[in-house]
Amino acid sequence: MTSIFLRIYGGLLFTLVLVALLSSLAVTIINSVRIQEYRAEMARGTFRLVAMQLKNKPDSLQVLLLQQAEHLLGIPLELVKQPDTDAISKEDIRLLKSGDVKVIPLAEKQAHIYAWIQPGLLLRGTVSSISEQLAYGTLMLIKQHLISFPSAHREEQLQQLKDAFSYPLHMLKTSEIGLSPQHQQRLRDGHMVMILGPEGQSIKLYVGLEGGNLIGIDQGQKVLAVGPVWFLELYPLSLLVTIVLFVLTSVSLAIYILVRGLEQRLKKMEHAATSISRGNLDARVRVRGSDSVGRLAMAFNGMASHIQRLLSIQKEMIRGVSHELRTPVARLRFGLEMVADATSKEEQQKQLEGMDKDIQELDHLVDEILTYASLEQGAPVIHFKRVDIEEILSQVVNEQSHVNPSIAITLQPSYLSDQRRKADVERRYMHRAIQNLVANACRYANEKVQVTFSVGSDTCRIDVEDDGPGIPENEWDRVFTPFARLDDSRTRASGGYGLGLSIVRRIMYWHNGTAQVDHSSLGGAKFSLVWPRRKGS
Repeated sequence: MTSIFLRIYGGLLFTLVLVALLSSLAVTIINSVRIQEYRAEMARGTFRLVAMQLKNKPDSLQVLLLQQAEHLLGIPLELVKQPDTDAISKEDIRLLKSGDVKVIPLAEKQAHIYAWIQPGLLLRGTVSSISEQLAYGTLMLIKQHLISFPSAHREEQLQQLKDAFSYPLHMLKTSEIGLSPQHQQRLRDGHMVMILGPEGQSIKLYVGLEGGNLIGIDQGQKVLAVGPVWFLELYPLSLLVTIVLFVLTSVSLAIYILVRGLEQRLKKMEHAATSISRGNLDARVRVRGSDSVGRLAMAFNGMASHIQRLLSIQKEMIRGVSHELRTPVARLRFGLEMVADATSKEEQQKQLEGMDKDIQELDHLVDEILTYASLEQGAPVIHFKRVDIEEILSQVVNEQSHVNPSIAITLQPSYLSDQRRKADVERRYMHRAIQNLVANACRYANEKVQVTFSVGSDTCRIDVEDDGPGIPENEWDRVFTPFARLDDSRTRASGGYGLGLSIVRRIMYWHNGTAQVDHSSLGGAKFSLVWPRRKGS
């Protein structure tokens, strides 16, 4: 048998490969989306500032300003008329008018970025990465925009620009910056100063807003500060794979611990099944817990008990049938000898009639055996219908009254309504069960048999009583055993094969009911049938 571990870990290996592939694809897609979003965030303010400078300017001046911005930013820039591009939809135009930018990915990790200048005219730049040149150009563009206004209005202009940029913009006094002498010298020379943030995850950019000797002359001079600008941290595939491997390893270990116990319990069930197949019908599995394996063990034990019971019944039936067949067969053999030796037609006819009765007895025995076997070996075909139970009782009483004219069989009236007298039963089998009980009572009764039908809230009950010798309490369970006969006054001289009551009990079993025996107020035995009025209740 293939090990459960091999199947489970084979599934885990397949899951691992599948998760790795999906993770790689997911990381690639997520990083691609994040790069586009990052480009849009970083370029929004820059492109809006360029578009602002180009707005409503003469064509010649627009070309000059565009060339200057292109030189500062280090990326190709061009003016695009709106009808000339199919990449921009009406929804994109609406977003561009509101101050947003549109990023359209291209091949080789490049992207087009669009910004709104004026009706019918768009700014388009081709960006491959967010570089230091782009940061420097943006800083210079902001500086040029601010110094084009008087000092008193620069703070107000900076506040208007802040909404267009995704990172902070400030004007600080040189005394508030706290730069090193080297950085102060760079500012003094008119260069940009770039400072890495904690753990290198961000940068801050500084540039002086006034020319000349900035630092060291007047610590109240203003400096343009941009940032912190946070770098884009792509999700590394190796980290994700490591996490997946760790999770799957942990799950595998947990599954190993859990499945190991389950496999041991299943092996015990396998050993028990092997023992049963080798003839040890008493082998059982120890039931532990109420999980699936525990329920399987309970079902296995139930199956083993049922098989053992069926084999025991089979042996009893073989013994009983062989025993019951001997008497009519012996009588037939004797009858054949007597027919051969008969000296007259009258004597010959008498022997033939006896042989005919023996054949009828054999036929009846075979019918009983087949009926019992069909009820015992498996689920018979039963069609439940709403039936008037008192009508079946009346039919059985009339039939048995003709067969046993010497016995007074009475059916006690129930005085129930038509609906209350009805129950869900298989009419043929219920008729057979009642008939067996009444016939059995007539066989042992002295003079009287009484049949009573009653209905409870959810159940029906039939009592069949006789005034015969009764049944000792220590024999009540044995009377339902196939081919069982008692040793007292209920002897085999009364007839029967010992299958009638066994058939009754099996019929009641398939009706979810019970067959019981008790003492009768008439002095003999009382057999009772109790079952639900409605199927499934």
